[in-house]
Amino acid sequence: MKVVATRPELRAGRAGLTGDVAVVMTMGALHAGHAALLRRARAEAGSLLLTVFVNPLQFGPAEDLDRYPRTLEADLELARAEGVDLVFAPSREVMYPGGDPAVRVDPGPLGSVLEGASRPGFFHGVLTVVNKLFQLTRPDLAYFGEKDYQQLGLIRAMVRDFDLPIDVRGVPTVREPDGLARSSRNRYLAPAEREAALVLHRALRAAAEAGSVEAGLAEYALVPEVKLDYLVLTDPMLGPAPEHGPARLLTAAWVGGTRLIDNLGVRLNGPVGEQS
Repeated sequence: MKVVATRPELRAGRAGLTGDVAVVMTMGALHAGHAALLRRARAEAGSLLLTVFVNPLQFGPAEDLDRYPRTLEADLELARAEGVDLVFAPSREVMYPGGDPAVRVDPGPLGSVLEGASRPGFFHGVLTVVNKLFQLTRPDLAYFGEKDYQQLGLIRAMVRDFDLPIDVRGVPTVREPDGLARSSRNRYLAPAEREAALVLHRALRAAAEAGSVEAGLAEYALVPEVKLDYLVLTDPMLGPAPEHGPARLLTAAWVGGTRLIDNLGVRLNGPVGEQS
């Protein structure tokens, strides 16, 4: 496995990759969810490229950029174990050599709801860095987790609308045995907060089983220390919820000082369960 940090090093390393090249983009602090992305990519591509970059553009003024975990050595260990060929771990100056970019990708209407409403500018920052990394790494395949469901949808839309020759593939959410979605931010949770955070998945399951958001809201009401941001039922493209067929439940909540998100694919008036 080769680790590079500059654009010339990346170009040289990328030139040596063979077959279809897959990319997995991360902000580091890798966990089992990232390992699942890498494993899926390794199985489906000829070469595997991992990016590790904590992107400042997607953090708001009051968010956790400074305390976001940076664990590069542990990340590289996991990358080696999953068969990564090339790791690109640039500095802020390498990614944004002229300072933070004045021109950014506009996510459109979908970028202003749910996560976009709660975190203004977030998806501008996400899509801008993803687009830059697409240009730098030139992948054939790109793998993103379904835990960040709205983000996955916006990346797919950007690839389609910008005619980028990349196949974007979603990978189902990886969970702890008790249902908590794996997240780099879970390490911020104190033991009592970790227990309280289980309400996110319970609320999604309750809403899925009932086919209505109200059942999920009742679960949240039982854990008043968790501050709900939203719990919504939509169609798979995040439009209005259908009466029948595939749908998506999405939620976000504050557990102490940590904001967590989760979602669940459901089929209304049919079998309930996560779908990819």
